[in-house]
Amino acid sequence: MTDYIDVDVRPILRAGGEPFSVIMAALDQLEPGQGLRLTATFKPIPLFAVMADKGFSHSERALEAGEWEVLFTPAEAKPAAAPVAGKAAFDAWPEPSVRLDNRDLEPPEPMVRILGAAEKLAPGATLSALLRREPVFLFPQLEKRGYRWLGGFLPDGATYELTVRAPS
Repeated sequence: MTDYIDVDVRPILRAGGEPFSVIMAALDQLEPGQGLRLTATFKPIPLFAVMADKGFSHSERALEAGEWEVLFTPAEAKPAAAPVAGKAAFDAWPEPSVRLDNRDLEPPEPMVRILGAAEKLAPGATLSALLRREPVFLFPQLEKRGYRWLGGFLPDGATYELTVRAPS
């Protein structure tokens, strides 16, 4: 049975902060075979790809008031787990054919602009977009349309870079 370290990022998110560095610091403290139990104010979909890249599978459950608990389990500790797309899947992505800078736009314009540009992508092509915040409302829209994405905050902590890939 996997032992989990608890990381509650709700206070950081409620204060308008970005918890990614806290999550990664906790990840660095894990012992072999340990997992991470994350509690957040939203379902952290973009983190799933990051953690898969680091060798963790996930399971999530909704809590009250729209909050989520996600268990990140070392992939080798979970027998018969479904294959998880990791970094190798993203290494094969082509360079973005479209680059958007949406940092000066107000919602919902960044989402509208990204979805519009994504619709024009050739099969398997990618686009890159810079944003001021994590586009949590965009992710379900991309998923519904069959697009894959990878994203995260740049080292400046203020710019979110999103890469979207069209279905092949």
